[in-house]
Amino acid sequence: MYLKDYTVQLAKDILIRFPKKSARFFEFLSELSRFKKNSDNRFSISSKDIYPCLTDKLETTPFDHHYIYHPAWAARVLARTRPEYHVDFSSKLSFGSIVSAFIPVKFYDYRPADLKLTNWESGFADLTKLAFDTNSQPSVSCMHTIEHIGLGRYGDPLDPQGDLKAIDELKRIVKPGGDLLFVTPVGRPKIEFNAHRIYSYEQITAYFSPFTLIDFSLVPDEGGLIENANPELVKQQNYGCGCFWFKK
Repeated sequence: MYLKDYTVQLAKDILIRFPKKSARFFEFLSELSRFKKNSDNRFSISSKDIYPCLTDKLETTPFDHHYIYHPAWAARVLARTRPEYHVDFSSKLSFGSIVSAFIPVKFYDYRPADLKLTNWESGFADLTKLAFDTNSQPSVSCMHTIEHIGLGRYGDPLDPQGDLKAIDELKRIVKPGGDLLFVTPVGRPKIEFNAHRIYSYEQITAYFSPFTLIDFSLVPDEGGLIENANPELVKQQNYGCGCFWFKK
């Protein structure tokens, strides 16, 4: 099989940098050769354009259990509550962008998102000092975010109490009878600086007192989603994902 200089150099680079992928790369080259022989000539196929994807031959689609299950959990809550609009603070951007298809979403972040969609607004917010009236918002979420505040990871000021200040602000702005969807890592309490904090179930429920807990669901270390989870399971987790639906 003839290889142009570009392909030869690419093969050398992969052999040196990724020796465990070398067998898959040679399989890829064989597939390229066979594909070119059977090509119907609708597209150009050049060595300089090859784009080896060597890790995608899997039996199942991989995903991050935390970041797939918790937005799915929250979207299902909103499908039940159907608020007039929903305010999200710094959660995974795809969550609010998809929810905005059926509920208007106002997204706020320390780093605003320049996203253009119908039923979507975006702006700046410092979670420790929210520019919202007290008791004003009917439906609020803040998911996989609080654990970072005050650790400096995203350019925010270092503040050991940053998470507690943000929680107090979230509690303040929710209107009576309103909903707050809160997600954070749970397990044995610790800080893995400067990535995140990990909380116990008891810490979170105490921080959000006197709100009423409507639902607690859990993404355990082994993955999956346990709906209406037993809080005792949190003590067995190293880095679980706790999903809390509070009502004010």
